[in-house]
Amino acid sequence: MGGSYFTHLECSSACGAGPFDPRDTHFLCPSCKLPMLARYDLKAARAWKKESLADRAPNMWRYRELMPLVAGDEPITLGEGFTPLIHAKRLGATIGLDRPLIQDQSPHPTNSFKARGLSAAISRARALRAETVFLSTAGNAGNAAAAYAAAAGMKCEVFIPKDAKQPFVDECHLYGANVTLVDGLITDAGRIASETATPRGWYELSTFREVGRGEGKKTMGYELAEQLNWTLPDWIIYPTGGGTGLIGMWKAFAEMEAIGWLASGQRPKMVSVQTEGCAPIIRAFNNGAETAGTWEDAHTVADGLRVPRAIADFLILRTIRESGGTAVMVSDAEMVDDMKVMGREEGVSAAPEGAASLSAVRHLIASGTIKKHETVVIFNTGGALKYLDLLRS
Repeated sequence: MGGSYFTHLECSSACGAGPFDPRDTHFLCPSCKLPMLARYDLKAARAWKKESLADRAPNMWRYRELMPLVAGDEPITLGEGFTPLIHAKRLGATIGLDRPLIQDQSPHPTNSFKARGLSAAISRARALRAETVFLSTAGNAGNAAAAYAAAAGMKCEVFIPKDAKQPFVDECHLYGANVTLVDGLITDAGRIASETATPRGWYELSTFREVGRGEGKKTMGYELAEQLNWTLPDWIIYPTGGGTGLIGMWKAFAEMEAIGWLASGQRPKMVSVQTEGCAPIIRAFNNGAETAGTWEDAHTVADGLRVPRAIADFLILRTIRESGGTAVMVSDAEMVDDMKVMGREEGVSAAPEGAASLSAVRHLIASGTIKKHETVVIFNTGGALKYLDLLRS
């Protein structure tokens, strides 16, 4: 495998701060306190040819050259990435689409797409010689963080709302993490986590505070292009909490255009999916706002979508608008019904977040926004096993 084109970090906002040395520990921009992004020498990366992928292992580190590690660093991997892209023919016949595709993230270690971001974040933490890592989580990210920290021989501190489903808590313990239950939402868990961790010098893994989270998720974009023989679909339907995957894939498409792997002008329309009980991005999108603010009284059965405020809200909204996409609200009842539909029609174990993507497609078909002949990728971000109680309710 080749080297790395990783050069620096820079602020994602218009403040202009940076570049920052990738060998130093950085989280939010020191000037404006907004997320930073990993940047690469994309001009030099044009020498990296996609044909080199043919002999590489089928995991996300096949794209190592544009991942946030430098020469000599080794990734912490449990085989994450290159998850199945399923042509859902039976489902398509049911909903009226010729080419619906399900990108199924459930086969990942710890049963969700969070494995991608945490593999990259833990790899970078180890490269920076961190000993203890921490994060606030709704559930799946904590499980992935605990697993990858265990693989790296690091201590892991997980802060999670006390009303989280018990399987999330139990799985963190399985991998040896210490779990702190917090009264409130993920935003409250984040506040308590920072207050606890900062004086102890722990390394933060929370969404968009660690650049690896977004860089790991962007590999979904690389994989999608490779699995579709270096073309892209018409639509990507994506359940949105913190938004790392949506933003990460859009970044991946830009990088692939810059290095000559994709022709310009063929990017998909990106659709953000949220629930009636927590829809700050949809509200902001519909109001023409550039930031989303905080959603009061956030509630939904999909723990991963109960994010009342996303720190990268402006990047999510920018991605939707640049792509010509949209934002769709669905109900909890629709999600649970579509968990069963995805299982029954395609044999896919879908978490409610993933099922929300199917519910959103139904809305977009009904409104005439999505046409029968268009290629639509439905992202199932994790499996149903931690949510089986919903199927009984």
